[in-house]
Amino acid sequence: MSKTAETEGALETRGIEQVPDHERTARTRELFPTWVGANISVLLLTMGASLVVAYRLNIWQALVVAVVAPVVSYGLVGLIGIAGKRGGAPGMALSRAVFGQRGNLLPGSLIWVARWGWETINAVTGAYAMLTILDIVFGIGANGVLDMVTLLAFVVATFAISGLGIGAVQKCNKSTYLFGAFSVLVLVYLAVNTDWSKVLDHSAGSTAAVITGIGMIAAGGVSWIPSAPDFTRYLPRTASSKAIVGTALGGAGVVVLPMVLMGAVMAVSTPDLASASDPVSFLGEILPTWIAVPYLLIALIGMLLINAMSMYSAGFTAQTLGIKVPRHWAVSVNALISLVFGGVLMLVATSFMGSFIAFLSLLAVAFSAWVGVFGADMLRRTSYDGEAMADTTRTSAYWYRGGFSPAAVTAWAVGLVAGLLFTTSDWFTGPLAANNVIGEYGLGWVATIAISGLLYLALPKPAVTAPAPAPTEEPELTGV
Repeated sequence: MSKTAETEGALETRGIEQVPDHERTARTRELFPTWVGANISVLLLTMGASLVVAYRLNIWQALVVAVVAPVVSYGLVGLIGIAGKRGGAPGMALSRAVFGQRGNLLPGSLIWVARWGWETINAVTGAYAMLTILDIVFGIGANGVLDMVTLLAFVVATFAISGLGIGAVQKCNKSTYLFGAFSVLVLVYLAVNTDWSKVLDHSAGSTAAVITGIGMIAAGGVSWIPSAPDFTRYLPRTASSKAIVGTALGGAGVVVLPMVLMGAVMAVSTPDLASASDPVSFLGEILPTWIAVPYLLIALIGMLLINAMSMYSAGFTAQTLGIKVPRHWAVSVNALISLVFGGVLMLVATSFMGSFIAFLSLLAVAFSAWVGVFGADMLRRTSYDGEAMADTTRTSAYWYRGGFSPAAVTAWAVGLVAGLLFTTSDWFTGPLAANNVIGEYGLGWVATIAISGLLYLALPKPAVTAPAPAPTEEPELTGV
């Protein structure tokens, strides 16, 4: 990304305001490592193992899940990312044009809270990776104090990267290529040392389990959908929409597909992998030290990137909720919350994966209600008024009725409630989760998108007004 007045130096100072056209000099190819970095997590290995152990799928069914899940979820990431180049602002700021200045507080608050859980899960996983490295290399066993020290170290590092801004995030994303190289090494090791007769002889699971597995893997991608414009807002308006979608699909696919399959293969030799008390230590048992340690170190960087990207977007969400502090300080709120919740999860929870999968099922529904409405609105809105987004008073073109867009808020609320009715998890089971295809196949989040989107299209909405033309700006002079 080219340097601008707002990104010059280490600290990005731009908040939720619209990026001027003359500063939108990014390139779509820069998005590829961003979406690779968003998926570098050993949790994908554990989820791949869950497909075999918990969902009882065979390797071929796991392959179907590993292909379809990122296509569905990151296809939506790419499509919503198009709004970033149209509006030049973060996703939850653009959302004001859809829901109204006050109405946007409803989905914004829910998405912000859901990010707490996602960042907590990632922080705990990063802490477990550090603990595993200490155990393998130095023989230092985990204890309550060390758990909290590693968690604190991970959260502080995440805050430092996300607080600096998009430049720091993109520079750190370059480590994704090193992770890819070590993943190939792990694949070769598994290919040589795996009992393939056990892998190939595993009986097939049900169709319902395959579709539910797709939803479980896709939920991670769904959580990135509202953030997609955050990373595309520096693209020029002329950027290729196909390239935006393609980089999201390609970046996610090259990580999700092999890692989910690696987890499925590992589960054959380590069937308790999916139910382990932590999602990382198994690597020290399956892989030799010379592979496990560097792989975990690189994966640790990847998990830092994931959390940094999430907190980076969370800072914008906090600002759209009216928290009037600079973006880098808004990030600190999520950092503190993930530290507190992470400590509780590490010290109290008995099953990490059980808590994680339960969280994923609810996370997908929470984000999907917004996705349905915002995505449907993109069919009729091709530009966003920067002044109206920034104006939170009654004079804003996005004030609508009392600050609310009745169509958007109604469709979002109905879709959210309907999705929860069909959702099953260890924490919550909706009354319509049984005896129907939607509930039994884990399609509550899909129903949420469909219901909220279709209802929004059907309800009467205020006319879309084109933004006022921006004043002509002199080109910024730079030294030669």
